[in-house]
Amino acid sequence: MVDGVAFVDGKYIPADELRMAVFDLGFTRGDAVYDTTSVWKGYFFRLDDHVARFLRSAAGMRLKCPYEPADLKRILATCVQRAGFENSYVQMIMTRGTYQSLTNRDPRLCENRFMAYALPYIWIVSPEKQESGINLAIVDNRRTPTEAIDPRIKNFNWMDLQRGLFEALDRGADNAVLCTPAGFLAEGPGFNFFLVKDKKLLTPKSNMLEGITRQTVFDLAAELHVPCVAADLPPEALRNADEAFLSSTAGGIMPVTQVDGKPLGNGAPGLLTTELRTRYWQKREAGWLGTSVRALADAESVAGMA
Repeated sequence: MVDGVAFVDGKYIPADELRMAVFDLGFTRGDAVYDTTSVWKGYFFRLDDHVARFLRSAAGMRLKCPYEPADLKRILATCVQRAGFENSYVQMIMTRGTYQSLTNRDPRLCENRFMAYALPYIWIVSPEKQESGINLAIVDNRRTPTEAIDPRIKNFNWMDLQRGLFEALDRGADNAVLCTPAGFLAEGPGFNFFLVKDKKLLTPKSNMLEGITRQTVFDLAAELHVPCVAADLPPEALRNADEAFLSSTAGGIMPVTQVDGKPLGNGAPGLLTTELRTRYWQKREAGWLGTSVRALADAESVAGMA
């Protein structure tokens, strides 16, 4: 059973009743886009940024969202409020829908489908594990070339990421970092990452999703007057870093203490990593860049919604 509330076909339903037709191209072809935002202490974080990226992703895949940004925000907020969550993991999805018939496979004729849901907040790395740090593996499996699938469009084509995760787990690691086809560091399944070298922050610049939490790290670094640069980084840059951490909506800033099973730095969460992580959550607790769930959900209902 899934605890939460979903929205589909103009109605709010229990999250465990959310369904997709087996013939929806979102299922049979992975032809769908999504975005995930979060709520902490009753406030969405950077909600406008997430909604804007979701709509860019939909446009990039020629999917038409039936709702305007203000309507999307009210739908998401209503899911959270009806579920009664103070802290929540909130996702919106657009799928291609079904063909008019199986003998007429023109995707332009499909009726695109929108759905959303709110679940209890999800950590891709538990807070307990974050205290000791993550063992990250640089895997052999490469990211799909950007010429084939633009990673700036947040999509469900995760086979390369899943293969990388299997490889990392089989090697005894907690998670994986994949490289670009050219051999530079890229990203992992559901996260960007940063490394620290000589008090400077570095992060990959290509073949990865430009994460909202990634941008937040740039913002926090500017507040601390710490240089932060996106660059093409070889695997050795991570193996030889002083510190490293992951960034994701589902967990915030998460320390890495091992790479390929070997200690990174002194083998404990780094000082700059810890400062950034602490500042991130302190500011989230205070409602930084936040949008009130209650204010949105109490706003005038979208016409035609149940």
